[in-house]
Amino acid sequence: MVDYHNIHKLLKAKVEILDVGLLRQHERVDERRLAELYEEIRVDGLIKKAVAADLNTYIIIDGHHRYNVLKSLGCKRIPAILVDYFSPILKVYSWNSNGKISKSSVIEAGVSGKLFPAKTTKHMIYFGGRKFHISLLEPEVNI
Repeated sequence: MVDYHNIHKLLKAKVEILDVGLLRQHERVDERRLAELYEEIRVDGLIKKAVAADLNTYIIIDGHHRYNVLKSLGCKRIPAILVDYFSPILKVYSWNSNGKISKSSVIEAGVSGKLFPAKTTKHMIYFGGRKFHISLLEPEVNI
């Protein structure tokens, strides 16, 4: 059983509805996945899960495709779970090599606009001897 309460506490997590313009990407998106998700969200008329972002810089750490679809649909607000990116229980890896990527390089990419290629980073949470992807913390919002 995952102890979501304590994980949220350690990450200083909070769910908010944000202006789309506040969020910043740190990596590009896969155009094929973007088109598929665009059609899914357009047909369903809703976004199912919140994106995850750093609570200090608003850099997206998971949900780049959802963010881009909502922007292209003209949405002005987006549901997000904001977390303390520098919490020691949150780690960043490469999808390709499983090697570590520095959090500061992710922040720099988001701030500078020099984005990583799509699917470069994988954000994992380590808690209670378990490891899982940050997407497990993203609440279902269905809005």
